[in-house]
Amino acid sequence: MLIINDMIQIPEDELEFSYARSGGPGGQNVNKVASKAIVRWRLPETKVALPTRVVTQMKASFPSRFTMDGDILIQSQSFRDQERNREDCLIKLRQMILKSLHPPKHRIKTKPTLGSKTRRLQEKKHQSNRKNNRRLNQTD
Repeated sequence: MLIINDMIQIPEDELEFSYARSGGPGGQNVNKVASKAIVRWRLPETKVALPTRVVTQMKASFPSRFTMDGDILIQSQSFRDQERNREDCLIKLRQMILKSLHPPKHRIKTKPTLGSKTRRLQEKKHQSNRKNNRRLNQTD
């Protein structure tokens, strides 16, 4: 059972695990052992009651994690052994759901201050004078 919070718990039988050979350095171990873990959670067929707002937020925040069928696909090959990569996949899934539970804060637009405007314009004038001096000092 993957516990997300008090209300959301995902049964282990809904998560499909598969394993493959990891890429990158590691010598012969990489060629022999399937340590890369891949977890698939079939979201359309799940019995876990996720609010639709959370699902849409997850799709917006993590579009590369979703397949065309709506499944969530997470992989990990950070560690050399299969079990730690499996746990890492579950942690990634949990963090993904927890992040989607809270709606993102709306940015409040602010205007630049008068001081920042004058500093920007002074810097532009300074840069323009510097480049003009270079042009005037050139001998052709």
